[in-house]
This record gives sequence, C-alpha cells and structure tokens, in this order.
Amino acid sequence: MRIRFFALLLGIVLIPAAPLWAQNKHLQEVEAAVKKFTKAMLDSDIPVLSALAADQLTYGHSSGKVQNKAEYLESFKTGASDFTKIDISDQTIYFVNNTAIVRHLLDADTNDNKQPGHTTLKIMTVWEKVAGKWLLIARQAVKPQ
Repeated sequence: MRIRFFALLLGIVLIPAAPLWAQNKHLQEVEAAVKKFTKAMLDSDIPVLSALAADQLTYGHSSGKVQNKAEYLESFKTGASDFTKIDISDQTIYFVNNTAIVRHLLDADTNDNKQPGHTTLKIMTVWEKVAGKWLLIARQAVKPQ
C-alpha cells in the first residue's frame, strides 16, 4: 500500500514535468542546429548548409532579395556570400508543435564578392523537425533601427 501511494505521488509530480524535459531537449537540438548552420556559413560548407536546409527553403535578405535553396547555396559557391566572422547574440527560441522560431542578432564581417564589409542584422529563422532532424525552412533578415 505504501509503495503504491509513493508511486502515485511520484507520478503526479513527474508527469507535468515531462513536457518541460521534451521542450528542453528540443531547445538544445535547435540551438545545436543554429550553431552548426552558423559555422557552415562561416566555413562556406556547402554540404552542411544543404543538409540543414529544407528543399523548400525561402531565404530572405535585408535588401529584400529572396532566394530558394539552390540560389542560396550558389551564393556560397561563387563567393557572393562570404562570412569571415559571425557573432550571434540575444537569441530566443519559440516552439509551435514541431516548428521552432528562432530570433537573434547577427553581427558579422563579410567578404562578399571579395569586398570587405560589416553587417548587423536582426534575423528570424524557422526550423521544422522532419524525420528526427531540424531543417531550416525560412529565414528573414532586417536591419536594426
């Protein structure tokens, strides 16, 4: 009787905490995907960038330019997009079912088309968990006010 009571009590305490553990796991997975994606951008690692992006990727730049996955990857192949330093700060992650919305501030040095530059952007990315893996499905950048 006493064992059943303590098992019931333990269940009452632990069951509400289960979604928090699951969300924490997803949070860690998305944070890792963002870090991996950022490193791949810095390294112009086309295979990793491709593996992390959904085939339906829509990638919006602060200039208003929007690229699909093939166009986005091509910009790294040609050197049109070339990062020499990327710092991410003020990151927040929100979940809606199997979708994560990530916002952060990107501060970067660039060498796009062999022209040194610097940019600071507010970024929003949308990630979807597909077959156990987080994939980037959308990205939009805006210039901070």
